[in-house]
Amino acid sequence: MSTILVVEDEAAIAELISINLRHAGHRVTLAATADEAQRTVDAALPDLVLLDWMLPGESGLALARRWRADPRTRELPLIMLTARADEADRISGLDAGADDYLVKPFSPKELLARIRAVLRRRAPNTLDLAVEIAGLTIDPATRRVHRRVGDGVREVKIGPTEFRLLHFLMTHPERVHSRTQLLDRVWGDHVFIEERTVDVHIKRLREALAPVDGAVLIDTVRGVGYRFTQQPARQVA
Repeated sequence: MSTILVVEDEAAIAELISINLRHAGHRVTLAATADEAQRTVDAALPDLVLLDWMLPGESGLALARRWRADPRTRELPLIMLTARADEADRISGLDAGADDYLVKPFSPKELLARIRAVLRRRAPNTLDLAVEIAGLTIDPATRRVHRRVGDGVREVKIGPTEFRLLHFLMTHPERVHSRTQLLDRVWGDHVFIEERTVDVHIKRLREALAPVDGAVLIDTVRGVGYRFTQQPARQVA
């Protein structure tokens, strides 16, 4: 289940897209302008954006260029939606950073197929690769975690569940994950345990990261869940 931001100023089209995405199991957030879309992305990165070209104020094309120029949103999966079908327009959309370009009108089945294809291409291929964010490195090959502190590097002692939890959060930085999603992705959807179990392991993970000043990287989004962020959390619970 992915979170998809639909940036579309025509309410009827946005609602139709939203219905089809929800029926396919996705979570949907709507934005009618570039400013609204930017605020949504600033709050939490979605898994994919469906971006209309023609928006009031700033165009979707300009917004795509801005996102691709920002390190935080550079890898954000992006599908451009537009009525502009000319080859030159397609090239402009792709050159602006769109992963795909879909011309209106389109069928819901084609849209869902394009979304699946982009998510497959953009899925982080990090099962055995080390990930480094904010000086914190996790290496699945060696099962080690360490962080640069001052002029040195300090290793983090971490349990196997906390390791899997940290790895998932670091390979999906800035994205907010509910407790249910974390249970599905870290523990497996066949495991039946209480959601509060996630809170226990988040607490243990923060305790393990505290000696290297890394606890603030695990951010609580109240009423929603958790995320790994480079921005210090205002409050750790």
